[in-house]
Amino acid sequence: MSELTGRLSVFKTYKLYVGGKFPRSESGRVYEVTDSKGTWLANAPLASRKDARDSVVAARKAFGGWSGATAYNRGQILYRIAEMLEGRRDQFVAEVAAAEGLSKAKATAQVDAAIDRWVWYAGWSDKVAQIAGGANPVAGPYFNLSSPEPTGVVAVLAPQDSSFLGLVSVIAPAIVTGNTVVVAAAENAPLPALSLAEVLATSDLPGGVVNILSGRTTELAAPLAAHQDVNALDLAGADDALAKDLETAAADNLKRVLRPSAANWTADPGTGRLLTFLETKTVWHPMGV
Repeated sequence: MSELTGRLSVFKTYKLYVGGKFPRSESGRVYEVTDSKGTWLANAPLASRKDARDSVVAARKAFGGWSGATAYNRGQILYRIAEMLEGRRDQFVAEVAAAEGLSKAKATAQVDAAIDRWVWYAGWSDKVAQIAGGANPVAGPYFNLSSPEPTGVVAVLAPQDSSFLGLVSVIAPAIVTGNTVVVAAAENAPLPALSLAEVLATSDLPGGVVNILSGRTTELAAPLAAHQDVNALDLAGADDALAKDLETAAADNLKRVLRPSAANWTADPGTGRLLTFLETKTVWHPMGV
């Protein structure tokens, strides 16, 4: 028997993440993902309009349980995800470097910043009510209290120019406050997002809280913007022309819309995205005589 001198590579199969499961696209389609030099990396699922609709169904089903969980519990779950991201740090560094054409050092900095940002948002879970709610000074024999509540199902177009740090920066603030999300990953660099799904699936995050699709941004964005059971849109990954069309579609059921803007994903994110996808509930309660 001749000595074994090599072995076949075991290529990774990437799938969508919908309702806590890993389906292939119902259409059976895939598309080639390449690195910055055009070298083939993998075949990613090319999600369809039906995949988008299925994701909304899964997100709505998960919303009651996730929004009803205590803020402390949501923070614990997000912190657990950060722990798992840290454990797979080297994998994400390699994927981000390939996706964005970065050196290992720069990709490492991006991944470390993304993990740190996830931890930062996890810490806001039981604190956001202190800056978005409170007692209102009113004249009369009653208390008047305002408290933030999640908007509902948020459709997120992930940034096209930041496959992991930007992705984390749009997912974490939406879910930490109790929303559920359907995410269209960066069209040309979806692999870090699809790998993030594997982390989410093995964490304590309930299935359906985060649903991740890969494919053509315009193909996925249109049905999500027009969907009557989507409550809000984050258009971070849309250009100005697409964003305008999606805003028009979103107006049909008065979705909240966060317009795209030139973003420096390495900068301090502030609380803008935390507060954008919240509603304010105001309660009046008599004090008695």
